[in-house]
Amino acid sequence: MSKIPRLTSRELMRLLKDAGFYIDHTTGSHYIFYNNETKRRVVVPYHSKVLPIGTIKSILNSAGVEIKKGI
Repeated sequence: MSKIPRLTSRELMRLLKDAGFYIDHTTGSHYIFYNNETKRRVVVPYHSKVLPIGTIKSILNSAGVEIKKGI
């Protein structure tokens, strides 16, 4: 995995949707995504500011998604 870019919640959700995840449900300010193929579930906090790098890394690791250069 290359260097993790700074992402907002909206950008991170777009990456997850491109990886085959869909919004299963929401709980407060958190969106729960699910992927039928991999049977993985990830939770994305929805805030208007940029997410911390550790949060982004944790979500991507849980989802099994790798960042490719150029994003």
